[in-house]
Amino acid sequence: MNNNPPLTDEELLRRYKADNNGDWIGILFDRYAVLLLGMCMKYLKNEEDARDSVQQVFLKVLSEINRHEIQYFRAWIYQVARNHCLMQLRQKHVKYQEEISDKHMPAAPEPEDLSGHKEKDQLLENMEQALDRLNEEQRTCIRLFYLSKLSYQQIADKTGYTLLQVKSYIQNGKRNLKQLLEKQPSHKR
Repeated sequence: MNNNPPLTDEELLRRYKADNNGDWIGILFDRYAVLLLGMCMKYLKNEEDARDSVQQVFLKVLSEINRHEIQYFRAWIYQVARNHCLMQLRQKHVKYQEEISDKHMPAAPEPEDLSGHKEKDQLLENMEQALDRLNEEQRTCIRLFYLSKLSYQQIADKTGYTLLQVKSYIQNGKRNLKQLLEKQPSHKR
């Protein structure tokens, strides 16, 4: 009978990084599979999507585990799973919005609708000017998150910022953008 205490997540991770033996990472996956499934169910509200997401999270973990210095595996894998679920929800929302707009989009704009396009063009121009006035970190993170639809983790990987910095830059950037847009004169007079 084995009286040794179970290995910690961090010890399993160290062993996996040392010898690339998939058994170590398999123990970690077994340890967290049910918890991650529950978390994915909470976000996605669909068992099949949640099961697929857990598999995708495990694949992402396998591909990225050697690129990161992970101190707390549990917190890290939860963050990866959360970001994955949020990205899935965002993609579903965008797809739904595109379907709705495709169904309700007129073939060509009616002449009376053209003034609305001028207002949208002005709004986009104001937004672009306000974005240019943000500091570089906020501008980069805002563009990657909202325009490129990257997750916090993907932005951190791409920019070298920490997750905490990415969250802060996006939060502060949104607030600053709102203030800058409120200060711009409205051209609708």
